[in-house]
This record gives sequence, structure tokens and C-alpha cells, in this order.
Amino acid sequence: MNASPAAPYASAFCRAALANIGQEYPNNPGHVLNSAADLQSPQTIHPLFFGSYDWHSCVHMHWLLVRLLCGFPALPEIPQVRQTLDAHFTEAKVAAEISFLQQPSRQTFERPYGWAWLLKLQTALIEGAKTDSGMARWRDVLQPLADLVVERYLNFLPLAHYPVRAGTHGNSAFSLLFALDYAECSQHFALRKLLCDKANAWFGRDQRYPAAYEPSGDDFLSGGLMEAVLMLRVVDGCSYADWWEVFCPPPNELPVWLKPVAVCDRSDPKLAHLDGLNLTRAWCWKMLAPQLPQTLQAPVHEAVAAHLAASLPQATDGDYAGTHWLASFAFLALAQP
Repeated sequence: MNASPAAPYASAFCRAALANIGQEYPNNPGHVLNSAADLQSPQTIHPLFFGSYDWHSCVHMHWLLVRLLCGFPALPEIPQVRQTLDAHFTEAKVAAEISFLQQPSRQTFERPYGWAWLLKLQTALIEGAKTDSGMARWRDVLQPLADLVVERYLNFLPLAHYPVRAGTHGNSAFSLLFALDYAECSQHFALRKLLCDKANAWFGRDQRYPAAYEPSGDDFLSGGLMEAVLMLRVVDGCSYADWWEVFCPPPNELPVWLKPVAVCDRSDPKLAHLDGLNLTRAWCWKMLAPQLPQTLQAPVHEAVAAHLAASLPQATDGDYAGTHWLASFAFLALAQP
């Protein structure tokens, strides 16, 4: 029996992801129109990542299916997962995605959030391919798209003098974290060095993070907690305990991160982000907990449980504003030890 906390939800997550990646509408395309020729259906433009409301959500729903296939191979939905991913991961579809990205006005498409998730997906395929020949084929098919995204990171990051700290898609710490997973998994040392150097330049000297400024009205990430998780991986020049002591919000502000946020209208695609914030806070706290002072252990443990209770049900039940993406973040939180 799989003892993972994600086990009771795995089938529901699987069904949600399968449904989402095949649902073309409603769709939020998010790209610049170069001409009338760009007025085509989502599936024509993005034959691989056309579903789940937008490109990045479709990417991370594919990631979720790969992770579920690796972690729960006995699920009754797994044969359909394999059949679906076989149909999606083809050379022609990946070539079409690359062609789209190489067109004029596409340099910033899905930067950095979609880039991060694409590399996270490829990381899962690289890991899965170690024991699964089917995933090895999918890995090889997707690699040219991953290579293009890596090239864009390598070109963009030296030009980015300032981080984006907002708790939405532009968040720099989230992007660096997932790109770092890929760089380490693929042993891309140049990318890893650039990511670590940039993280330390952006966040290494932060002091008394103003947690009271969070959340903004449509955050699905905590800018401060994402930064803390990233620095756990890359901090240079001191111990993480020393970095945390300087970075940690003032005692009267830290409780902001320990209490779940309320969601007033889950049919609103922006307000529904706040369910994601609860899930990503739980995920971040679980990563940070082993390195935190003893005085924070009990409050953080309670906070994780409270944040999951507040928003986990929305991952698979409720309005499409949430169900097209939340299961990925729910899985991140549950699967984190």
C-alpha cells in the first residue's frame, strides 16, 4: 500500500488532469497576434498544450499525470494516462510548439511561469525514464522544447537585474526553483550556476521580509515563502539558519503566513488563485520545516494542516476556475515529505 498522503486523492487528481488537458474551451491564449493568421483555434496553434484553460496549466497537468504514473502505477486510470500521453507527446506536436515559440513577438510568451513548468515536466520525464521505457520516448520527444526553454533562460537571466516578487505568474523565485530542479537533474552546470548566482544576487541579502504585505488580491504564491524555499537550495556565504534569522519577518508579522486565506468567490478566475496560495503555502512550509527553529515547528505543522483543509477540496471539486489547475499544487503539497 502506498503510504503517501497523496494516495487517497490520486485517482481524483488523475481524472481531473485527463479531463483538463483535453478540454479546449474556455481558453485564455495569452499571446501576441502577429497577423490574422494567428486567429486560429487553440488546438491548431498548440497541438500539445491546448487544454486546461491556458498553456501553462496544460503543461503542469501533463506534469501531474507523469508524477501520478510514477508514484501510483496501479491506479485504474493509468492505462488511459499512458494512451493519452502517447498521443500527446509526438515529434510533430512538439515541433509545432517550437515553431510557435520561434515566431516574432514570442520571446516573452509564458516567461517565466510556463518556462518553469515546462522544465519541471521534463524533469519528471527524465526521472521517470530511469525505470520506464515509455517515459524515455516521451522524454526524448520533448527534449528539443526543453532545450529551447533553457536557451531562453540563459539569454534572459543575465538581462534581468531585478526580481519579480509578486505572488502570481511572474514570480522569479518560483521560476528559478523549478529551473534549478531541471538543471540538477539534467546536469546542466552552466544553467545551474546562473540560477544560483541570480538567486543569491536577488535574495541573498533580504532582511525582515514584510509578510504583512501578503497576500495581494490574486496571489497563488507567497513571494516570501517562495524566496525562502529557493534560498534553502542555493544560499551562499552563510548557513541557511543564519540567512533565515536575518530574513524572517518580524514576530508580529510571521503569523500572516500561518493562517489560511479566505476565498470569497471561487468562480472568479483571479480570486480562485487564493486557494492556490493556501496549497503553495502548505507546500513551502513542508519544505522549510526541517530547517526552521524549534519554536516554529508546532506552529508550522498546524499551519500546513489548516491550509490543506481550507483549499484541498477545491482541487477536484468546484468551478473550472480552480479545477483546471489546482490539482497540480495540491499534489505538490501532499507529495512533499
